[in-house]
Amino acid sequence: MTSTTTLARALPADHRERLMRIAREVSIDAGTRLFEEGSRADRFWIVRTGTVTLDLRVPGRRAAVIESLGPGELVGWSWHFPPYQWHLGCEAMSPVRAWEFDAATVRAMCADDPEFGRAVAVWVGNVVADRLHAARRRLLDLFAPYGSGSQW
Repeated sequence: MTSTTTLARALPADHRERLMRIAREVSIDAGTRLFEEGSRADRFWIVRTGTVTLDLRVPGRRAAVIESLGPGELVGWSWHFPPYQWHLGCEAMSPVRAWEFDAATVRAMCADDPEFGRAVAVWVGNVVADRLHAARRRLLDLFAPYGSGSQW
């Protein structure tokens, strides 16, 4: 988790407050799949308590766990980019309390207010970059002969 990917640091207070007005509190049982790779991305979450893992299908093998996410972190970014389909899968590893957001509502808010939209886009873009980096490291660790070769 980096300072640019957690909600508290990623968005200015007024944008954060605006986003939180449409949040819905949810509880998710351990073992629940939040989404599957390739399915429709119509919502996203910010973890309040607990842990979820992101995974990637690997042909002929079990899904590879890419990253674990905890409190304050954004779960899901595919809702922000057409065709709005999940690029990874996600499972609750413990009981999770989270704020859930309707993607269409947030995209409409972004379209209506360019400043808000830019802030959300930068936040989500930083999350995408972070997740891509984590996926690369994890896949190299799992499948490359010498791992990722770094400690980043």
